[in-house]
Amino acid sequence: MSNENSYTTEEIAKLLRISKLTVYDLIKKGELPAYRVGRQMRVDASDLEAYKARAKSGYKPFSAAGSQAQPSISQMPPFGQAKATRDIIISGQDVSLDMLASHLRKRDEFFRPLRSYVGSMNSLIAMYNGEADVVSTHLYDGETGEYNLSYVRSVLSGHRYIIINLLARWAGFYVQKGNPKGIHRWADLPKTGARMVNREIGSGARTLIEEGFRLHGIKGSDVAGYEREEANHLAVAGAVARKEADVGIGIERAARMVDVDFVPLVKERYDLVVLKKQENEKLIALLLEILRSELFQKELGAIGGYDLSQTGQIIYETW
Repeated sequence: MSNENSYTTEEIAKLLRISKLTVYDLIKKGELPAYRVGRQMRVDASDLEAYKARAKSGYKPFSAAGSQAQPSISQMPPFGQAKATRDIIISGQDVSLDMLASHLRKRDEFFRPLRSYVGSMNSLIAMYNGEADVVSTHLYDGETGEYNLSYVRSVLSGHRYIIINLLARWAGFYVQKGNPKGIHRWADLPKTGARMVNREIGSGARTLIEEGFRLHGIKGSDVAGYEREEANHLAVAGAVARKEADVGIGIERAARMVDVDFVPLVKERYDLVVLKKQENEKLIALLLEILRSELFQKELGAIGGYDLSQTGQIIYETW
């Protein structure tokens, strides 16, 4: 269908005189059918007119909030009949999230987990825009030495949410075998003339880098290779292994997967964030059940390199 017969979310917000966030909320609830073209969401003109007609008549579709919210499991059709499902977008890059999606799929057929492989800050922004249901974060706050909470508060201001620990893991420097440059701390990067490979803006590793530079008075221009960005931990470790760079920053597990040494810097807390909404009550309960289960923790522990001492604990929640 041509663009003349469909609208972007920005155009709909202007036409209805509502915020773009409200448009995303209508799409997420199923009140306004939409489809994706590349990175852009579009709504057909006929669907927009149908929504306006329903709004004028006071009709709410079955998927709307309130008394007509998405059906519970007990309301699902009998076996053999068509069964409604709800797509759950789980955003983040760690393999533990793939395992979580698998367990969620097995535990409850109502939920259909879908994976989005983007970094921590971009995942939170996607949640704010109604484009993610469960997001993972490992965002370091250099002022407090803590992870995640200050960033979640900032991005999800005005929303109710819960933060649940998934795991903890070491983050640090990837260096070539034997650490020939002698890199052990942030100050060694400009001092040794090391070439680095960076992570993309919005990732948890990039936040750690920026905070580390800020706290130690290092400018990006002080370190060769600062402008080179890779999209995940393994790509960064691989660049160091191929001697395209002397140092990169990422998690310990990736260092073990390629031929590089690892210099630990900080044990980062890797948390999950879910919005506290009526339609998410069952999802939150199920996530807690999975995270605290012996089976899930046993499978996660078998990977190695993870601290599961707080897995399943509620770190923070709004009321």
